[in-house]
Amino acid sequence: MAESAARLLQLLSLLTSRPQWTAVELAGRLEVTDRTLRRDIERLRVLGYPVHSARGVAGGYRLGAGSALPPLLLDDEEATAIVIALRTAAIGGVTGIAETAVSALAKLEQVLPARLRHRVASLQQATVLLPRAAAMADPQTLALLAAACYHQRRVRFAYTDRDARPSTRSAEPHRLVHSGRYWYLVAYDLDRAAWRVFRVDRITGPHDTAARFIPRDPPDAAGLVAAAVTTAQYPHHAKVRLHASVEDAAQHFPPSTGALEAIGPDQCVLTTGAYTLDDIAMHLGVLDIEFTVLEPAELRSRVEAIADRFHRAARREAGTTVPSERRGVRPALGKGSEDPS
Repeated sequence: MAESAARLLQLLSLLTSRPQWTAVELAGRLEVTDRTLRRDIERLRVLGYPVHSARGVAGGYRLGAGSALPPLLLDDEEATAIVIALRTAAIGGVTGIAETAVSALAKLEQVLPARLRHRVASLQQATVLLPRAAAMADPQTLALLAAACYHQRRVRFAYTDRDARPSTRSAEPHRLVHSGRYWYLVAYDLDRAAWRVFRVDRITGPHDTAARFIPRDPPDAAGLVAAAVTTAQYPHHAKVRLHASVEDAAQHFPPSTGALEAIGPDQCVLTTGAYTLDDIAMHLGVLDIEFTVLEPAELRSRVEAIADRFHRAARREAGTTVPSERRGVRPALGKGSEDPS
């Protein structure tokens, strides 16, 4: 019985992962006979899942939309993960979702087994979440874009870039990416004939054109967003070798501030950007990590100048007057705005 239930979970997961499967593909993935597959499909239908089938060369199985949410088959880890996600959603990230998340959470917790309620309650009591100050994404916009990505349909929307310039875009959506602060849409911009990154909270009036498209060779969505928010938007770029493992460096440089590439067990390369080279130099200087500037040469000069200023300050006694030619105020350290155009 346990094996049969586990197989139903796997079958349901496969049906939700893409629009359509052939019987041969499903039977192969599940390692069962055609007869067992048909029996499992019928069990899902009895449970309320609208699994549609079609005969012929283009036939197969697909999971349709039901008039009501059917019973869910969740194992312990999946149920716990959903509860945690709903609790987290209640504090923000998507406009207007808090009340809906709380409502869904109340319904789910009523049917959790006692052992899971205790586990989730313990985690909740021990966890404190800081509210987010980032702009919120509209849930209906996210849902429309997600569906367009899934069904490979073109979308059209109004967009305002970081310089407050409005435009209208026609795009072939590929993926939605969440940085932990903002939602981004990675899509092929038909008007500019190039892949682009759009911040979802800046998208207004999106609509699904219902026009299908053949997917292009896609970029790495996460990598494209990381580049957009860490380097592309800034006038100054830099590459620095950090004398630390990529895991240790990641504690100081999250994806929103720089891209890390391991070049050995104890070294990695940081690619980042900023409004001034002093911003980069100061950020590197306050970390307890040895580093070597690879490029640009001007950054090495700024590191030397700042180091010399700090050295003089450390040796200077109280009350000493600083020569006028050495006075001045440099820009404050910047923190990455996650603001692609």
